[in-house]
Amino acid sequence: MPKKIAFLTAGGLAPCLSSSIGGLIEKYNELAPEAELSGYLNGYQGLLLGRRMPFPAEVKEKHEILYRFGGSPIGNSRVKLTNVEDCEKRGLVQPGEKPLKVAAEQLQKDGIDILHTIGGDDTNATAADLAGYLHDNGYELTVVGLPKTVDNDVFPIVQTLGAWTAAEQGAIFFENIANENTTSTRHLIIHEVMGRHCGWLTGATAEAYRKRLDDWEFLPGMRLARECWDVHAVWVPEMDIDLGAEVERLNKVMADHDCVNLFLSEGAGMDAIIREKEAGGEEVRRDAFGHARLDELNPGKWFATKLKEKLEADKVLVQKSGYFGRSAAPNARDLELIRKSAFAGAEYALNGQSGVAGLDEDKGGEMSCIEFPRIKGGKPFDIDLPWFGAMLAEIGQPKGTGAEGH
Repeated sequence: MPKKIAFLTAGGLAPCLSSSIGGLIEKYNELAPEAELSGYLNGYQGLLLGRRMPFPAEVKEKHEILYRFGGSPIGNSRVKLTNVEDCEKRGLVQPGEKPLKVAAEQLQKDGIDILHTIGGDDTNATAADLAGYLHDNGYELTVVGLPKTVDNDVFPIVQTLGAWTAAEQGAIFFENIANENTTSTRHLIIHEVMGRHCGWLTGATAEAYRKRLDDWEFLPGMRLARECWDVHAVWVPEMDIDLGAEVERLNKVMADHDCVNLFLSEGAGMDAIIREKEAGGEEVRRDAFGHARLDELNPGKWFATKLKEKLEADKVLVQKSGYFGRSAAPNARDLELIRKSAFAGAEYALNGQSGVAGLDEDKGGEMSCIEFPRIKGGKPFDIDLPWFGAMLAEIGQPKGTGAEGH
């Protein structure tokens, strides 16, 4: 009988979801053309509700169209199968039901042989739990994940899918935002970049933006000097900040150029913000995975309030590039890695190997089927990387400064 292969995408968007599905379909067209392909709609939510969409022949024939789209053609959601209370509250399971059991039994009912999960560490850890549950109950399911996250913060993955594109798109976003400096004297722009615990995307976005500036022609005589469009500070969670020293340095930048451009990781200072809010008796709401809701913490606004007075800014603008960047279609560099990962993932799956198809740090950066127990989130950005240190030196930011509270 033909293999029954299902796909699901979960978590936040990244510039790799549609294209990952396209890559998997392309490889299965070659290796298992008779396979029945389908997708669970909106990730684990669709799996719990039994909402599955068979892929028509047209999708298999025109898979390359998926390479040109961002988002996910089968939908996303943030659902944690081990968070029983949340699943019950959202009507995904009935009271007394175990979401993991419901999901596993749905896979068994649908006769799925292979499940591809495209998501971050939480998504793939849940996939491992499903496979384990089914194995313990006499049903063998091969699960192969693809490592998606714009944060590039998954152990032991060298490079997660979509992260390069998100950095490039954040740079494009700021090219226009930087022009806002011409609307006011002593103007502070805070570019808030995604990254709950990891500053890689913030650093990579700043580097990509500055490289794009290298191709610009400026006109200092018309107050169009590069210094006014450049990055003046990069604050990430992995660095401790001497706020007093940074304020002193940035005040000099403000005096010289009438503006300051700060690239801020959304996770920078997060712990300090939470402490401040809870000390004031304010509840910090969390999502199904226990993460503080960053959109409600609003780190950019918090820093803007603190810095406006200290920098004597006449105007402060906080802009977030996250949704702009994460929703893009992949660039050429990412697409090459996505197809390489998807092709390998399909081969692993047909060979009965479960794990995550990714560039394995423990194996010299080679593509491998990484065992689920080795997959975990929270990998910090290595601030000692040469390119990051060189960028800080060029913008005059002392090594070791960064976000307060870390």
